[in-house]
Amino acid sequence: MRSLNYLGILSLLLAVPTTLSLKTQDWKTCSQSGFCRRGRALSARAKEAGLQWNSPYSLDPSSIAIATDQATFTAGVKSSLYPDVNFGLELRVHDDGVVRVRMDEVGGLRKRYDEAASWALIAEPIISKDIKWKAGKKDIRAVYGQKKENEVVVTFEPLRVALLRNGKEQVVINGQGLLHMEHFRNKAPEVTHTEEPAPQEGEGGEAQVVIQAEKTNIHAWFEGESEDAYWEETFSSWTDSKPKGPESLSIDINFPTHGTVYGIPQHATRLALPTTAGESPFFNEPYRLYNADVFEYLASSPMSIYGSIPVLHAHSADSTVGIFHAVGSETWIDIAHASDKSTETHWISESGILDLFLMPGPTPEDIFKQYSRLTGTSVLPAHWSLGYHQCRWNYVSSDDVRTVQKRFDEEDMPVDVFWLDIEYAEDHKYFMWDKKNFPDPVEMVNDVAALGRKMVVIVDPHLKRTSDYPVYQKASELGFLVKSKSGGEYEGWCWSGSSAWMDFFHPGAWTWWKGLFKIQKGDEWSWTESTEAVHIWNDMNEPSVFNGPEITMPKDNIHHGGWEHRDLHNINGMLYSNLTSQAVAERSTTPTRPFVLTRAFYAGSQRFGAMWTGDNMGTWEHMAVGVKIVLSVSIGGFSFAGSDVGGFFGNPDPEMLVRWYQVGAFAPFFRAHAHIDTKRREPFLLDQPYKGMVKDILRLRYSLLPVWYTAFRETSVTGLPVLRPHYVAFPKDQGGFDIDDQYFIASSGLLVKPVTEKGATETTFYLPEDQVYYDYFTQQVFRGAAKGRHITIPTALHHIPLFVRGGSIIPTRERHRRSSTSMHQDPFTLRVALSKAGTARGELYLDDGVTYDHQKGQFVWREFVAEKKSRAIRLSSKDLGAARPGEAVDGVALQAFNPANEYAKSIADVRVEKVVVVGLTERPKSVKIEGGEELIWEFAPGVAASDKKEGPASILHIKDPKVLITKDWAIVIQ
Repeated sequence: MRSLNYLGILSLLLAVPTTLSLKTQDWKTCSQSGFCRRGRALSARAKEAGLQWNSPYSLDPSSIAIATDQATFTAGVKSSLYPDVNFGLELRVHDDGVVRVRMDEVGGLRKRYDEAASWALIAEPIISKDIKWKAGKKDIRAVYGQKKENEVVVTFEPLRVALLRNGKEQVVINGQGLLHMEHFRNKAPEVTHTEEPAPQEGEGGEAQVVIQAEKTNIHAWFEGESEDAYWEETFSSWTDSKPKGPESLSIDINFPTHGTVYGIPQHATRLALPTTAGESPFFNEPYRLYNADVFEYLASSPMSIYGSIPVLHAHSADSTVGIFHAVGSETWIDIAHASDKSTETHWISESGILDLFLMPGPTPEDIFKQYSRLTGTSVLPAHWSLGYHQCRWNYVSSDDVRTVQKRFDEEDMPVDVFWLDIEYAEDHKYFMWDKKNFPDPVEMVNDVAALGRKMVVIVDPHLKRTSDYPVYQKASELGFLVKSKSGGEYEGWCWSGSSAWMDFFHPGAWTWWKGLFKIQKGDEWSWTESTEAVHIWNDMNEPSVFNGPEITMPKDNIHHGGWEHRDLHNINGMLYSNLTSQAVAERSTTPTRPFVLTRAFYAGSQRFGAMWTGDNMGTWEHMAVGVKIVLSVSIGGFSFAGSDVGGFFGNPDPEMLVRWYQVGAFAPFFRAHAHIDTKRREPFLLDQPYKGMVKDILRLRYSLLPVWYTAFRETSVTGLPVLRPHYVAFPKDQGGFDIDDQYFIASSGLLVKPVTEKGATETTFYLPEDQVYYDYFTQQVFRGAAKGRHITIPTALHHIPLFVRGGSIIPTRERHRRSSTSMHQDPFTLRVALSKAGTARGELYLDDGVTYDHQKGQFVWREFVAEKKSRAIRLSSKDLGAARPGEAVDGVALQAFNPANEYAKSIADVRVEKVVVVGLTERPKSVKIEGGEELIWEFAPGVAASDKKEGPASILHIKDPKVLITKDWAIVIQ
């Protein structure tokens, strides 16, 4: 939801804000940020000095201490600028090859913030016991890997860390000498000047003139001549007091053999990150990581928006490497390319320690696995949450909600979730219903749930400061609120008017917050006017503060433990969704999977729910960049993502709305949302033919729910994203490195190219390999090439460019239902798309979609395989759960699996009602169940997968083979 500048509290409370365009002046540029300015100036001085530049930091060889049983060493680091200041360096090699590099100030005046990793990591990583460090005269190094292909080299003077693979440097830290950890210091007293009295008459002859030389600044070559914004900084009307003085961290991280980089979400830009420095940069500003309520954000900009994940992939046709920088403060990142085969990055953070994780890859799949071992995988969501979500600011009453549900059912349009924005709450006191418009909230929710649907209700982090709001009163009494720099309760302004903010860094707040969601009456106040069918939307959790600097909280506010807000700003929003997710899961006796949507996020947020791309605009540019943002966030490990269908702001015309539904239907999170000032645009309000088009899109999404749910099982175990750009799916194909407008859906074999241009009647898509691809709807055959091939096809408004890669088997459910919960006993259709070799494979994962019983082995996980057997094709189903129980579900390595588990019994009668095989070379002579009777089938001749031509594929329809989805079986096509 959008926020405003603080133009007047009275007008804010009395009137609904009107839509405004982005005011870029409300957010800082690098030149307006003291520490970023200092960091970029440091880089400029280094560039000007050229080969004469040397880092002042060096490692003291005499201080090296190598752990006897682990791949860890520590050492002291000195800066020639400040010989009396001590730093400590530690390197660890994890058992999966990840290298952790930590550097901190030792024995300083104050402690630097060092807790970012503790919030992001799922556990302390396991250190390898098989790697030994070897110290020499100039460096210390360790060689590791199955083939001893990896090596870490730490050079003593100047300090330099390099990760090598097969003798080639992959990642280099401080290779350009931009490392600078500003140490804590005392503020020097201000110099006051007094004038000497004029000589009195008769006191002698000429006065002696004494010239005092100015004190030389010996640090100027590195730090600059002046103390730029060390102790205070002003932006617009706000002054940051900076009581700790300068504490920023600058570090250059370079990739000498990788020319393309991805990640560091969230930014509205291309997936392959454009340059911000060097020769002719695409952007003049660095990429900023600073969670901010940037409503109506630009569609192409390095500006920060709502979330921050400091993870970066560097890619080439030879390999992929990655880094994760565990820092929670505001961070700016410059990207440049010295050549088309290398990348240079410069990271400038306001506070915190150096805590870098170097992920050696060497493939994108390896990087995702290594990162997910650190921060966890995307959660396996509730099955219903993958359906369609209908939202707007606001459905105005209980009857409004009931009417919207009725209209969906009258038009036979599927939907799973209805949402309520802030106007449900009395005076925006979250949890407290506005009884004038929502007099019967529990009954309203029950009416929705009676048809198998859910509701999502917003709960924002700002609490109205009023005596008749028990949530605020108790939080204040218990001391669970953020404090101002003076130590009192911080007061800011948001939708609730005068507001306070929860401090979830306070451990005592955790249990109390979770207790608020209890639906059974207890000793303390809780949300008893709710049900288990209500799930939660966490908005405004950057945090958004209407009258704060950059529409957020002052950096000198204080959190639990005495940490300033500047130290942990980017982590703040994650804790809110984390605790809310736990609260929803634990509110009932039997925990169920929660759905929590968050706007702000950090590394690790993927463990707690879904995100959306915030307050986008109803424009073609925002539609297009939304696809790129979702792909980028997926690179950061957060797969459950999507953009508001239709755009939050504006009134899209029917063409745009249809295209946006096509985009949304192929995003993991599928929600339509709209601003309070927009016209109603629920899909049933459209005129024909647009209404029919959107209805077909919704039905397509629901038919593919088995694909989406199976994809989420995979990502919840492996960390591989649900949406996969080409560099992930085909890492050696250079022709796909810059592609970010088409993508694969997990390992399903589905390739989608959403149309995001007005008036488009055709589109060009890219096939990265010498393989056959089929149009999902028409079965038209297209052929790729070994070096990639672009193909142009017509794309009428009703048509979605969706393709099936040869060699895939797609399980779908084709019965039209009002919601996903009505589909659990529905039969399946198997679409078998033969490869050039005449083979295919696919998977299907099912469980109850609601509880955590899948972690106890209550699931069905099947593999479908089409293989050539002599002159026949054998299509079979076998149990993957029994074959690979340890890989079935996230977080639990099952030792054994019972195919006859209770869940499997509950769907024992679910069958395959249709099999469609495309790409056969000729009409079959027979189609039988192996060891059984001939089946009913039809064949339409056409192009075979093994042919070299294109055109309509041959199609075999097998009607109701009556094979069960939970059992082993085989169909032989002779």
